[in-house]
Formats: sequence, C-alpha cells, structure tokens
Amino acid sequence: MRRPVLAPRDRVLRGGQPLAFGVGLLVALVVGVFLLVGSGHDPLSVYGRMFEASLGDPRAWSVTLNRAVPLGLAGLAVAVAGSMGLWNIGAEGQIMAGAIGAAWVARLGGGWPGPVLVTAMLAAAVVGGGLLALGPAIARARIGVNEIITTLMLNEVAIRLVQWLVHGRWKDPDSHNFPLAPMLPDNGRLPTLFERAHLGVVLAGIVIALFGLAVSRTAWGYELRVAGSSGATARYAGISLKRKILTVMVLSGGVAGFAGGVELSGNADRITEGLSNGFGFAGIIVAALALMRPSGVAAVAVLFGAVQIGGQSIQTMGVSSSVSTILQALILFGAIAAGVLARYRIQMVAGDTGEAPPTGAES
Repeated sequence: MRRPVLAPRDRVLRGGQPLAFGVGLLVALVVGVFLLVGSGHDPLSVYGRMFEASLGDPRAWSVTLNRAVPLGLAGLAVAVAGSMGLWNIGAEGQIMAGAIGAAWVARLGGGWPGPVLVTAMLAAAVVGGGLLALGPAIARARIGVNEIITTLMLNEVAIRLVQWLVHGRWKDPDSHNFPLAPMLPDNGRLPTLFERAHLGVVLAGIVIALFGLAVSRTAWGYELRVAGSSGATARYAGISLKRKILTVMVLSGGVAGFAGGVELSGNADRITEGLSNGFGFAGIIVAALALMRPSGVAAVAVLFGAVQIGGQSIQTMGVSSSVSTILQALILFGAIAAGVLARYRIQMVAGDTGEAPPTGAES
C-alpha cells in the first residue's frame, strides 16, 4: 500500500512568501465564493461591496489605513520577538496597557499644547506596553519560564484593569452611570492627513521601517537572529542571551503599547474595554504571514485592514461580518500550505498497512 509523504525539493520554488501570500488570498476568495453561494448571496456583489468600502476611493483608503495601523504595529511587536525565536502572545494586553498610559497623561495634561500632549501620550503608551512585557521578559531570561504562558495571562490582567478604571476611578460623572471614561481633550488627538486618515499612519510606517532596517541591516539585528537560531552559537560569539531577551521583549511590548496610544489618540474618543478590538491576536496572524520579518508586516496589515473594513460593510447586505474573519483564516491557511509546498513535494512511497502479520508467518 502506498501513502503520501512530504519530500524536500531540490530547489525551493521561486516566488517565496509573496507567492504564498497570493496563493493564500486566492484560496480564501475561492472558498469564500462557495460559502456565499451556499448562504444564498451573490459573491460578485459581496466582493464588490467589500472592495468599494475598503479600497474604492480616498475615503475608503483612509478608513482602511487607520485599521491597518494597530494591525501593523501589533504584527511588528510579534515579529520583533519572533526574530529571536520568542513568542509575544500578549500584544492584546500590551495595547490596552499603552492606552492606559496615554489616557493617564491626557488626564494630567489637558491644558498642554497639542504637540506636547500627543507626544507625551505616545511616550507613555510605549512605557505602558513595555512595562507589561517586562515581567515575562525577566521570567524568561532569569528562570526560563515560557513567555507564551506569561504574556497570554497578562492579557487578562490588562483588560480587567481597564474595566476597573472605567467602572471606578476614571468613570465619567456625566456618563449617566454608564461605564465610560471621559472624552479625550481635542489637543490630545492626532492630526488628520486626508479624509479620516490620521498622522498615526505615517508614524506607524516610520516605526515599521526603522525596525525592519534594524533587524535586517544592523549588527544588533544579526545578533538577534543568531541568538534565535542557536543559543550555543550566540554564547560562543559572546552574545548575552539574557540581555537580548530582556531588550527584545520590552521593545516588543513597547511597540504594542505604541499601537494602543495611536489607536486611542487617532480613532477612539475615550479609553474603553473594547479598544484593543482583537488587534493583538490578529497581529499574530499578520506576523506569521510576514514570516516574522518586520519589513513584511505593513503590506499584510493593509490587506487585513481592507478585509476587516470590507467585512463590516457587507452587513447592510444581510451578510454576517464573520465572513471577514473566515477570509482572514483562509488566507493564513492557504499561505501556510503554499509555503510548505514551495519547499516540499508530495511523494507516494510504499508503506505497511498497519496490519499484524498472520500467526505462524515467521520462520
């Protein structure tokens, strides 16, 4: 009996990750057609509506870019840690911690000049996210505690802290007993670039580009990759693994916190329990599709932002917004499958049937 196995190719197929990403998108669209037809909807009309709402005109682009900002920064946070073989699953909580820091500064500096207040809010956001990642960083560097567990658990801590604040100390007295924080002052908001796009689009692009260059073109980035690929080699080269873990995890948390500050001062009117909106978890998918390369998260974030905005728009057609979530998952699975098949080929080999030999067959 023959069975299929994956055998390494002599040469990796050309195209690399962009090809895999394109295949993933194609798979998602094709499967989406069957899902929409099965639910009684016209796929062309639905996809057309999604495109118009997310990329059809400058206003649509502005909304998509705003959505891509937290996705890209969360993806960058995961990718920075991933460059060293670490998994920061706490970007969701770090976004909330960054928003808490930014909101705290906004409460203190309501009378400050706009540029000073916004800068201070974003700086506090970076500190907030970095502080939330500091505990898991120390635990991993000093006693080897798995950072996946600690960062994941701290997500809940940050979310519950926001709930405590908006239900208690930061509750707006004019909210008619609803759990709402006060509105941000006008001077604490990011300037608008065009339509609804805010300055955070440019700031996020700069941060992503700087980290992309730092990881791929500097000695620091080279040491990061060496430490991630082989701890023994890193120690032999004189690289301090403990210091690198602390630095990378805190930077990763700071980037996620920055996403929270930008989201608060750019899109939100006030800090709320749902401000992170799943961006931290979606950032894991963004980073995975970018192969944990900081330079690749921007393009993936824009696509995912378009899919999410388009998914919201089709609700007026009677289509569930869950379609966008399904498409995102299909893009990931399709890209992973394409990436595997670019490196391996399916080969049929002889294999046993799993049946025991008959009694007396042995001689």
